[in-house]
Amino acid sequence: MPNYRVFRMKDSPRQQFRWAPHVSGPANAKPKDFEPAGEVEALHEYDAWRILREASTPLAVGDLLESGDGQLRICKYVGFEPAQWVLPEPKLHIPVEAESASSSVST
Repeated sequence: MPNYRVFRMKDSPRQQFRWAPHVSGPANAKPKDFEPAGEVEALHEYDAWRILREASTPLAVGDLLESGDGQLRICKYVGFEPAQWVLPEPKLHIPVEAESASSSVST
């Protein structure tokens, strides 16, 4: 039986998520908005939902399940839909020396 990693959405982003309009395609999930909350062994995401509900730790709207192969599914009012992690782009660090050298060349 597959294992699913559970990620609980933090309260502040959950309020924004609950009132956001429904969009087509995978939902974008920022890792900073979620907290790992263990794993559950289940046949599929709806089985995981049932198991967690019966264990008094139900999934809420906005929570994520990640399958063993890395597929994310987000819990919505209408069921589970695909999701994807969105990682911030790394900030480029420009050394101060290079910046001042380029400004003196243009004169």
